[in-house]
Amino acid sequence: MEKKFKDCRVDQAWLLPPSVLDFVPEGHPAHFVRETVRDSLDLSKVLARYVESRGQPPFHPAMMVALLLYAYTQGVYSSRKIARACEQRVDFMAVTGMQKPRHRTICLFRKEHADALSELFKQVVQLCARAGLVKLGHVALDGSKVRANASKHKSMNYKRMKKQEQQLAAEIDRWFQVAEQQDESEDEEFGEDKRGDELPDWVKSKEQRLEKIRAAKKALEAEAKQEAEEKAKKPPKYRGGRKSKTPPGVPKDEVQKNFTDPESRIMKTSEGYQQCYNAQIAVDSGSQVIVAQTVTNSASDRRQLTPMVKSIKENTGRQARELSADGDYCSEANLKELSRRHIRGYISTGRHYQSDEERRRTPPEPATRARQMWQRVRQGGYRSRYRLRKQVVEPVYGQIKTARQFRQFLRRGLENVSTEWSLVCTAHNLLKLAQV
Repeated sequence: MEKKFKDCRVDQAWLLPPSVLDFVPEGHPAHFVRETVRDSLDLSKVLARYVESRGQPPFHPAMMVALLLYAYTQGVYSSRKIARACEQRVDFMAVTGMQKPRHRTICLFRKEHADALSELFKQVVQLCARAGLVKLGHVALDGSKVRANASKHKSMNYKRMKKQEQQLAAEIDRWFQVAEQQDESEDEEFGEDKRGDELPDWVKSKEQRLEKIRAAKKALEAEAKQEAEEKAKKPPKYRGGRKSKTPPGVPKDEVQKNFTDPESRIMKTSEGYQQCYNAQIAVDSGSQVIVAQTVTNSASDRRQLTPMVKSIKENTGRQARELSADGDYCSEANLKELSRRHIRGYISTGRHYQSDEERRRTPPEPATRARQMWQRVRQGGYRSRYRLRKQVVEPVYGQIKTARQFRQFLRRGLENVSTEWSLVCTAHNLLKLAQV
């Protein structure tokens, strides 16, 4: 007997038109994100921008917000890939209701509503708190370097800028003379009716590079001047040692500026030195919900503890009882801030150039808060609450960077990458909320 198979005919018409919801199973994150955005989030700031009644009706803002958040939960960040998914993936169709916004529409929506989209993080954290996911018994704080949308090879230090500026200016002057002589010879050969005032492309490219170098050089000088003015306001403090080779208000020769994304910085990563931003998160130990987040262009984590604990209070209305962090956050000022806020801290006090064994043996100076912290962590041993740091915050970075493949910002500028990181953290919390 011949084997029978189920008939498969893609050209077969449906008797009754199906709903896209029939193709996405119940309980799928697409349904959860869509309903959460529509019913639980306050989108008044987004809706307030739509005041013009004329013209073609735009896509509904709630649908666009849900589309962006769902795309981020699926590790899809590019506007072109999101637009392609709206045409090819039924889970995206379940979010958009079969609507297909163009990539330009998605990009402009994300850009124009950046502030309102950033504020959604706080709303989702509060939803997690109402669902019982935010206990704040123990919060782990950490930072990770995320590559900027710029190449480190497009950076130049101040010393090289001064040298390149002189060389390019002299070369362009010489080329102007060559171009002028060439114009005169062409006038003699072809007549004076020909224009000849257009510069060759090889001159224009050099001029553009010279303009970029001068703009970056000017920005570095402005930053150095501002830093010198801030230091002048503080009382003088003698530190000893050699005097600085550069006078106040003048940038150091090794200070760099990137031409593609001037606000990004060269930072050390596991892959070597890269053009990066420093992304910070504070994670609740109960459910790995991110309760605070920020982005900075400073490679050091030391100044981020105070803003982060302040953000925890603003986002949740409460303060964490315990906080753990690595040695990058250890300073007398930070430990004093934890004490002032009645937060029991567990922060490593070891120095980076010491091994783990040397950190345990070499205590900080006596009569300091760091010495007290060293004793607290050391007395607990392997049962110390400090051990929670790795198992709470590190997996979250693993989920974001590895599972959802967010290893590089798509946008440029500190304000833009802050919005992008806020969406990434909001999507992470939505996935945690969907599991309740």
